[in-house]
Amino acid sequence: MVVDQLRDADVDRLFQALADTTRRDIVRRVTVAEYSVSGLAALYAMSFAAVQKHVAVLERAFLVTKEKRGREQIVRGNHEGLEKARLLLDEYEAIWRQRAGRIADILAEG
Repeated sequence: MVVDQLRDADVDRLFQALADTTRRDIVRRVTVAEYSVSGLAALYAMSFAAVQKHVAVLERAFLVTKEKRGREQIVRGNHEGLEKARLLLDEYEAIWRQRAGRIADILAEG
């Protein structure tokens, strides 16, 4: 069970990272192609430092990785981190579906 594999702090970091529109957009972009931090900064109406902070939040949540290449920091999606997020949400969905199924059974009995 993924929930058991992730510490509460990891889950908190994951949801905190995904709670922001810009960070979700960065994740979407870097899962398709690599971007330098400066390349990402050119895409948003905010400072380079602000984008760098968003990337740091995503990196702490294991949703992206950052690699120094020459003078640039290259950002790419972290497949393993994204897979853990997907599995975690799948588990929550399964819990919800079980509860909805039980409610449907109770209603069918009545």
